[in-house]
Amino acid sequence: MSKYLFLLWQDENNHPAPGTPEADKEFAAYGAMFEQASGAGIFQGGDPLQPTAATQTVRVRNGSTESTKGGFSSSTEQPIGYYVLDCKDDAEAATWAAKIPAAAKGAIEVRPILVM
Repeated sequence: MSKYLFLLWQDENNHPAPGTPEADKEFAAYGAMFEQASGAGIFQGGDPLQPTAATQTVRVRNGSTESTKGGFSSSTEQPIGYYVLDCKDDAEAATWAAKIPAAAKGAIEVRPILVM
């Protein structure tokens, strides 16, 4: 088994409003995915992320630290959450990525975690 990071990318401005039937349905879909992964014994961690407005990007250049508000991606999609799952191989990781609701509206970046 290997740990994989599943980074959920989606347009954060394209979420249903909290308390609406659409939001409740989406929340239930994430809950079902969590229950499946937990039941399979592969869930290692995961959380939703604050919006881009709460983000800062830090860079160090020539010994000088620069911090700016906002994310660094110029994409129309932003990271909205992550999971860490313990999968047997890339194929199993891709199968789990397809079960994450954000895959239907955005993309799931699946990256093996390097064990040091």
